[in-house]
Amino acid sequence: MAKRRRLVAPDASTLQELEAGFTAKPSLGPLETKSVVPPIAQVAGEAAALSGMATVTDRVALARDQGDANRWRQAEQAGLLVQLIPSDGVDQDFIRRDRLGEDAEAMAELVTSIRLHGLKLPIEVAQTDAGYGLISGFRRLLAFRELAATDPRFAEIPAFVRSAAAGEMAYVSMVEENEIRANLSHYERGRIAVLAAGQGVFPSVEAAVDKLFAAASKAKRSKVRSFAVVHEALGDLLRFPTALTEKSGLHLASALRGGAQAQLRAALDGAEAKDAKGEWTLLHHALQGAIEAPRDTSRGGRPQQITRIPERVLPKGGVLRAEVTADGLRIELKGRVLNPDTAERILQLIARQIG
Repeated sequence: MAKRRRLVAPDASTLQELEAGFTAKPSLGPLETKSVVPPIAQVAGEAAALSGMATVTDRVALARDQGDANRWRQAEQAGLLVQLIPSDGVDQDFIRRDRLGEDAEAMAELVTSIRLHGLKLPIEVAQTDAGYGLISGFRRLLAFRELAATDPRFAEIPAFVRSAAAGEMAYVSMVEENEIRANLSHYERGRIAVLAAGQGVFPSVEAAVDKLFAAASKAKRSKVRSFAVVHEALGDLLRFPTALTEKSGLHLASALRGGAQAQLRAALDGAEAKDAKGEWTLLHHALQGAIEAPRDTSRGGRPQQITRIPERVLPKGGVLRAEVTADGLRIELKGRVLNPDTAERILQLIARQIG
């Protein structure tokens, strides 16, 4: 009878050897170096690896999409994206227009061009509570509306939508476009400066001219100011203002500064000139004998800083001017005759106002 072997509990070192043996990956044979991996584990590992690669690819694509979206939003906020907007939803009188009239023949050519070839340059609008306000592209908008009456393809017009309201840049944009595409007349330049200043967009006509025609020479801006004087004094009576030549406009401005407004308005009031030549004949006769303001021919020295206050045309005739200098305020009334008592009351009002 065999002798029974007595079992002895393994010590700690023996248990560690057994555990290491169990956790070791089995091989197919002594010459096989590739470990045996269960099929399900291999499939799971490959799927995890592919998933990791897909995640990286997705992250790159997501980052690119986010970057594109940010650039898109920035361009949209800056008004650099072209959007299709309803042509009948644009307020064409959002700001005062610089052009007084449109050439019917040129307008017909524009309509035909847009019908055949489409719109090459989008209009420019500002977002408003009621929809959109036109900044530039007045003729293109009118052409689209005319075409939309018979063709629904033109119901929407391409536009740059700006976030700015009817401020300085709106007027600057309008004037710049018309100066480049179709040169404004001398009178239209002066007129839009007066209108912009009158709406409070600029503090004065001087400031409006400097801002709207910043690219023009100093001499050209001086001429614009002269035609602004003509518009302020005679704009409501002139029937053919855009026909005024540079020479005639400057002559009128000089006479107006010299106090000839009453004579010129009297010549135009009630006289229905049939054409530009007839209107200028009336003005020329009124200018005969008018005293023009003397010109300052002095040269040299530092120019005095003068801030001119927008002129006020009085309902009963005459124009009121004022300018602030470094050492005082100068007020001038032209074209009206005041007696000493009225002048004294005016001075008393001013004294009480400024204390």
